[in-house]
Amino acid sequence: MLEEFKKFAVKGNVLDLAVAVVLGAAFGKIVTSFVADIITPPIGKLLGNIDFASLFINLSATPVRSVAEAKAAGVPVIAYGLFLNAVFDFLIVAFALFLVVRQINRLMPAPPPPVTTKECPRCCTMIPIKATRCPNCTSEQG
Repeated sequence: MLEEFKKFAVKGNVLDLAVAVVLGAAFGKIVTSFVADIITPPIGKLLGNIDFASLFINLSATPVRSVAEAKAAGVPVIAYGLFLNAVFDFLIVAFALFLVVRQINRLMPAPPPPVTTKECPRCCTMIPIKATRCPNCTSEQG
């Protein structure tokens, strides 16, 4: 069983997946920083100096000034600003993946056109693949 597991773990697909997960995690951190530190501040500035990370709805009677303070005090809040940041993260990652897949698809060769004709074994002329009789030599096709 150990030998079988070793073969499975060393297969190319498993290693490729492991590398993809590690790179994806690193890319996710970059995107999160990009959204939190570069994208949302200008949007917040345009919308009247709003800090998205600090947007929340307090669900209790206990007054709190920030999401961090609410979490520390155990106060229930709906942190919709953090949710908006997560949505921005997702959209940027999805767009980046779209661009990568689009480029890969452009580099891939076009699939060959479907075969629509065949050669008659008797007279060597090209005939439709669905033909049951050659229109040139009238031989039956099998």
